[in-house]
Amino acid sequence: MKKLLAAALALGLLAVPCFGEEALPVSVAAPSAVLITLDGTVLLEKDGHAVREPASVTKVMTLLLACEDIDSGKVALTDSVTASAYAASMGGSQIWLEEGEVLTVEEMIKCIAVVSANDCAVALAEHLAGSEEAFVQRMNQRAQELGMTDTRFVNACGLTAEGHVTSAYDIGLMSAQLLREHPWITQYTTIWQDNIREGASVLVNTNKLLKSFPGVTGLKTGFTSTAGYCVSASAEKEGLHLIAVIMGSDNKENRSADAAALLNWGFANYAAVTLTTDRPLLPIPVEMGSQNLVPVELGRQEPLVLPRAGLSQLEKVLELPETVAAPVESGQQLGALSVRMEGEEVCRIPVLASEGVSRLTLWEIFYRNLQCLCCR
Repeated sequence: MKKLLAAALALGLLAVPCFGEEALPVSVAAPSAVLITLDGTVLLEKDGHAVREPASVTKVMTLLLACEDIDSGKVALTDSVTASAYAASMGGSQIWLEEGEVLTVEEMIKCIAVVSANDCAVALAEHLAGSEEAFVQRMNQRAQELGMTDTRFVNACGLTAEGHVTSAYDIGLMSAQLLREHPWITQYTTIWQDNIREGASVLVNTNKLLKSFPGVTGLKTGFTSTAGYCVSASAEKEGLHLIAVIMGSDNKENRSADAAALLNWGFANYAAVTLTTDRPLLPIPVEMGSQNLVPVELGRQEPLVLPRAGLSQLEKVLELPETVAAPVESGQQLGALSVRMEGEEVCRIPVLASEGVSRLTLWEIFYRNLQCLCCR
């Protein structure tokens, strides 16, 4: 599906002026930026593979691994996490954990997502892997699995460390994976203000786009003096989910402005389309089946991201056989809906049997033939 989507985007861009990395259709002051869809398709890019420090945007991977462990049942949101002396010693953004202090996994995730707490990121990493070092090995392994070839992690929180680098493109990949496979994380990344420690500690989100850009769902900000201002900003509008990654901005305002410009351009030029047939799907006759007809339905599909300029040019061709031979299994592919743009196929959706049809037994064949003879 990703290759097909890439083809659709390429075709759609024929209707829009072609932009190089140095001539984007929107103004982006940051040296490196990417606009990407949830399936990893890049819509805009400015030096997207430049290797740079990510600062606290690192925590997207920390959250991804935590979510994977939670969804797999390895840990629970209600599990207790005890802060080590090492975790409590982290500088930068933090909630000032004390050695031996206990918070739940959920509270740790909330503090990481909302206030970018370095101490909580390390404490959670130790809880999930036994040590930050072991957790970082998991981070790098997962990065390789996701195709993040520009990335090497050294710590779980993003504090400046030699060799701790990634790229805007790689951040887009891991951000898309987090949002696509674990959408519940937005329950935390969209919190503007909350508290922990029974109200004693107030948390206010570092992502100011939550207040200025409609539809923002997160995701993570970052800053160090050497990395500059960075953000992985996700948003949803009319079913379309986009991620704008900004790296190396010179201040918070420009970081937010660049992310908003990319998102606005994406929503203005692309749409998420759930495809259907132009006419009802009629049952297909079954040869030698216990039923004469088998009902069919379109296979499950994710919305397709297509250029708005090309939507009026979509052509849908239904490819179905005149008959099928029994037996037919429920869910068996019997045909396809071919979706084309300017003559090129951009998507192919399977047409499936919505129920099974068994093959006639010898006795059923004999009995059916006997009935035909009696009716003459």
